[in-house]
Amino acid sequence: MHARASNRERRVMKIGIIGAGNIGGNLTRRLTALGHEVAVANSRGPETLHDLAEETGATAVRAEEAARGAEVVVVTVPVKAVPGLPAGLLDGAAADVAVIDTGNYYPRERDGRIDGIEDGDVTESRWTERQIGHPVIKAFNGTYAQDILDRHRPAGDPGRQAVPVSGDDEAAKRVVRALIDELGFDTVDNGGIDDSWRQQPGTPVYGLRAGADEVRKALAEASPERPEAFRG
Repeated sequence: MHARASNRERRVMKIGIIGAGNIGGNLTRRLTALGHEVAVANSRGPETLHDLAEETGATAVRAEEAARGAEVVVVTVPVKAVPGLPAGLLDGAAADVAVIDTGNYYPRERDGRIDGIEDGDVTESRWTERQIGHPVIKAFNGTYAQDILDRHRPAGDPGRQAVPVSGDDEAAKRVVRALIDELGFDTVDNGGIDDSWRQQPGTPVYGLRAGADEVRKALAEASPERPEAFRG
């Protein structure tokens, strides 16, 4: 009875997704399937998102339109592309919009050296916050994209996977954790954005498919030193 009541009380949210790669595309699929109103954008224009929009019922828009009216915005673009996002990216979003950052810094594979991350003594997501001018909640950065479609489980399922979540805005973090729960994953609070190094690439939790207890253990075992393979 309780579970059915929770489903009836589920609130439809307006969600903007900026980036339609593997993570962005699969979040679009799952969030629309849950009944949320999703606007999705990429760098190439809405006409290139016709198939995804037709498949999911999401609305394909330009990047500068994705956040309009949104209560949650997901930024899921390569880190090197963050400074090139449109100015006023969050103009028109809800006043208390929660912004999810799924990004990872891959200096050798994709992004090249970014001095603000390498020399600025800041986490990847703190750097992203400064580029977009808004606090972010770091989540899904270490999750395999296909798992978003295939490994979601109901609450209480012993095989349910947990996702670490970092961020300074506690209200926004609650919104994001509730949305992740709705998507079928547990969450582990990893503290603020300055603690989000514990879930960056090369850490024990990165790519870990495990429950909450193992995720907590992996976060605790992380080293603050960025692995050589993830330095520019």
